[in-house]
Amino acid sequence: MARGDGAAGRRGRRGRLSRSADFDRVFREGRSTATRHLVLYAFPRTGPHGDPRLGVSVGRKVGGAVERNRVKRVLREAFWAMAPELPAAHDFVLVARPDAAALVREGGEPGVEAALRELLESAEFLSEARS
Repeated sequence: MARGDGAAGRRGRRGRLSRSADFDRVFREGRSTATRHLVLYAFPRTGPHGDPRLGVSVGRKVGGAVERNRVKRVLREAFWAMAPELPAAHDFVLVARPDAAALVREGGEPGVEAALRELLESAEFLSEARS
């Protein structure tokens, strides 16, 4: 895959949360929803409206560096596949729980998309009719 290909590559820096202060604000002031594999934090941004932004946190309990990076990549791809259905001007943080590595290994991208869709629906960011 060439640099810049894929859903995550098209988003660039504007679509990502990268500053610690951004993560802290979402964790502190946002609302959260959790499943066995993932925790979603969401915070509506004020100011200039734009596309949703995503931050991903995958701790060492999930696995080694290669496994953690794979989990992050698959989570980003699944999230950006659903981005057109999400509300604009929101910051989202996905936290992978240790079971997320097994989900990625066994379910692959379709399994992760299904788990993320379920999480977003339970948080009422997606309507169940769209699935």
